[in-house]
Amino acid sequence: MKPGIDRALAGTWVVTLVMIIGLMVNVTYVQGFEAQELRDAPLNARRLDDRFKIDRGPIVADGERLAWSEKIDDERYRRRYADGPVFAPVTGYFSVFSQTGLEDAANHFLDGTDDRLATSNLIDKLLGKHVPGGTVEATVDVGAQRAAYDALKGAGARRAAAVVLDAGTGAVLVMASTPAYDPNEVSTLDREEAKAAFERLNDQELKPLLNKATRELFPPGSSFKTVVAAAALEAGASKDTEVRAGRSYKPPGAGQAINNDAGDIGGACDLSRIPLIEAYAQSCNTTFAYMGAEEPGSDAVHEKAAEFGFGDRIEYADGLLSAASSFPRTDEPALGALGSIGQGSTVATPLQMAMVAAGVLNDGVVMQPHLVDKLRAPGGRTVDDISPGRMSRAMTSERAEQMRDMMEAVVERGTAESLQGTSILGGKTGTADVTGAPYNDRWFIGFGPREDPKYAVAVMTEAPGYGIESGPIAARIVDALAD
Repeated sequence: MKPGIDRALAGTWVVTLVMIIGLMVNVTYVQGFEAQELRDAPLNARRLDDRFKIDRGPIVADGERLAWSEKIDDERYRRRYADGPVFAPVTGYFSVFSQTGLEDAANHFLDGTDDRLATSNLIDKLLGKHVPGGTVEATVDVGAQRAAYDALKGAGARRAAAVVLDAGTGAVLVMASTPAYDPNEVSTLDREEAKAAFERLNDQELKPLLNKATRELFPPGSSFKTVVAAAALEAGASKDTEVRAGRSYKPPGAGQAINNDAGDIGGACDLSRIPLIEAYAQSCNTTFAYMGAEEPGSDAVHEKAAEFGFGDRIEYADGLLSAASSFPRTDEPALGALGSIGQGSTVATPLQMAMVAAGVLNDGVVMQPHLVDKLRAPGGRTVDDISPGRMSRAMTSERAEQMRDMMEAVVERGTAESLQGTSILGGKTGTADVTGAPYNDRWFIGFGPREDPKYAVAVMTEAPGYGIESGPIAARIVDALAD
């Protein structure tokens, strides 16, 4: 063979060898590093077919199964849910189209493809054993969750939600929402049946698939005065500082005045100046409107709200984010005044308002909310124990103590006086008008039990009436936690 031909053939072999090596490297990379991403890709048609061939692990709480897989034929499994409407905000659903809640946040742990399960699953596979997914232990207290759902459903409200946090750890003990849905209805493997169920639920005006505790925003009414009071303490006031009150207050540049509730006429709010603790206990609109408009002003309130979590989407499980609560950043005193009494552009999730109460109870430290307690391998070994995480410091311990005294005054002699003798030690009511609607957003945030307060609670019910009507629901939930 001629030398020129030899060199050409050698070059061809080198190029071919390089291409083969490159192909092998690419295949190895795709299989080793991109396999999960490709399996999850929306354009992967096999993704939806194969997902029901996996024996997903259970979601449990307090030793009870909230969600588990049931074999329905030789190849496929279907998800089942205990007390579906009660625990739907926690578990979410797993359907032929998508997944939500913990089914989504812990998807790869439940289906066994999480890297943390690789070693134990490999051993079982080599031994020829059936390999189910891992177990997710939720933080919720099942008794309190059921009590919350029953209380919300029995309140006659359009929409309602309740959240309870362990103030010291951020563990989500209750996350309830109504109107609710049953995940069992959408977990069918029949696509047409699932599509019909989703269409029916999505056509409902109040959107039962939407978790009211974390994904819907409501004006918090006077419960937001807790944040404003914290801003006033930060600016140098104390609970005993004499603050402006009076029957009416017109912010600079405003077209109309802000007034106290008609029920306050003749009471402490009519006086020109009263101690901050009394203004808070009696929920004087004029006091907190003035604070938001002038002193300490809307910038101070905005900053304090951000320290409690406003403005951020709160992550309470891997990839599960709340809607972002907000207080307006504005240089218009009228908007700052209205926002500071929990109206106007101020909106919040029940999760966020529970975080406000939890921060006050926890000496000013706001803990990161978390819905997962432990992750366990199929054999029961703990793979991951979720540790509490600190999110921010919203107040000094001294100011938090004063804020707790103010919240206790609300129950002792203020707008939540009817809760005396219940498990609620301190709290704040809130009633937000909904323009043009025959109902209000009725709030109560607080803490208990009375003897050893460690739970922070937020309840929102949408119905005619006032915030105090959500107070007994909060007490009922705290009672269930104390049992």
